[in-house]
Amino acid sequence: MQNPDDPNNKGDLIGDAREEIVGMAKQGLAHPSTKPVLTGAAIGAVAGVILPVVSLPIGLIAGAGFMLYRRLRP
Repeated sequence: MQNPDDPNNKGDLIGDAREEIVGMAKQGLAHPSTKPVLTGAAIGAVAGVILPVVSLPIGLIAGAGFMLYRRLRP
Protein backbone atom coordinates (compact mmCIF):
# COMPACT_ATOMS: atom_id res chain seq x y z
CA MET A 1 0.00 0.00 0.00
CA GLN A 2 1.27 3.47 -0.86
CA ASN A 3 1.67 6.13 1.76
CA PRO A 4 -0.25 9.25 0.66
CA ASP A 5 2.07 11.44 2.78
CA ASP A 6 5.17 10.20 0.94
CA PRO A 7 6.59 13.03 -1.24
CA ASN A 8 7.72 10.43 -3.82
CA ASN A 9 4.16 9.12 -4.20
CA LYS A 10 3.10 10.27 -7.66
CA GLY A 11 -0.16 8.39 -7.94
CA ASP A 12 -1.34 5.60 -10.16
CA LEU A 13 0.98 4.85 -13.11
CA ILE A 14 -1.81 3.45 -15.31
CA GLY A 15 -4.08 6.42 -14.64
CA ASP A 16 -1.25 8.86 -15.31
CA ALA A 17 -0.33 7.07 -18.55
CA ARG A 18 -3.94 7.10 -19.73
CA GLU A 19 -4.23 10.79 -18.97
CA GLU A 20 -0.98 11.52 -20.84
CA ILE A 21 -1.98 9.44 -23.88
CA VAL A 22 -5.38 11.13 -24.07
CA GLY A 23 -3.66 14.51 -23.89
CA MET A 24 -1.27 13.54 -26.68
CA ALA A 25 -4.16 12.30 -28.81
CA LYS A 26 -6.14 15.52 -28.36
CA GLN A 27 -3.30 18.02 -28.75
CA GLY A 28 -1.13 16.19 -31.27
CA LEU A 29 2.36 17.58 -31.70
CA ALA A 30 1.50 20.56 -29.50
CA HIS A 31 1.58 18.29 -26.43
CA PRO A 32 4.99 18.32 -24.70
CA SER A 33 5.20 14.51 -24.50
CA THR A 34 4.42 13.72 -28.14
CA LYS A 35 7.82 14.46 -29.68
CA PRO A 36 9.90 12.53 -27.10
CA VAL A 37 7.58 9.53 -27.31
CA LEU A 38 7.71 9.54 -31.13
CA THR A 39 11.50 9.84 -30.98
CA GLY A 40 11.64 6.86 -28.62
CA ALA A 41 9.39 4.89 -30.96
CA ALA A 42 11.67 5.66 -33.91
CA ILE A 43 14.80 4.65 -32.00
CA GLY A 44 13.08 1.45 -30.87
CA ALA A 45 12.02 0.66 -34.43
CA VAL A 46 15.58 1.11 -35.69
CA ALA A 47 16.85 -1.12 -32.89
CA GLY A 48 14.19 -3.66 -33.85
CA VAL A 49 15.46 -3.74 -37.41
CA ILE A 50 19.12 -4.00 -36.39
CA LEU A 51 18.83 -6.55 -33.58
CA PRO A 52 18.09 -10.10 -34.73
CA VAL A 53 15.99 -11.05 -31.69
CA VAL A 54 13.68 -8.00 -31.70
CA SER A 55 11.29 -7.24 -34.55
CA LEU A 56 10.27 -3.79 -35.78
CA PRO A 57 6.84 -3.63 -34.06
CA ILE A 58 8.23 -4.85 -30.75
CA GLY A 59 11.06 -2.30 -30.90
CA LEU A 60 8.62 0.47 -31.80
CA ILE A 61 6.30 -0.33 -28.89
CA ALA A 62 9.16 -0.80 -26.44
CA GLY A 63 10.79 2.50 -27.43
CA ALA A 64 7.54 4.44 -27.17
CA GLY A 65 6.66 2.77 -23.87
CA PHE A 66 10.07 3.50 -22.40
CA MET A 67 9.92 7.18 -23.32
CA LEU A 68 6.36 7.49 -22.03
CA TYR A 69 7.46 5.95 -18.75
CA ARG A 70 10.42 8.35 -18.57
CA ARG A 71 8.02 11.29 -19.08
CA LEU A 72 5.74 10.04 -16.31
CA ARG A 73 8.42 9.02 -13.81
CA PRO A 74 11.61 11.04 -14.42
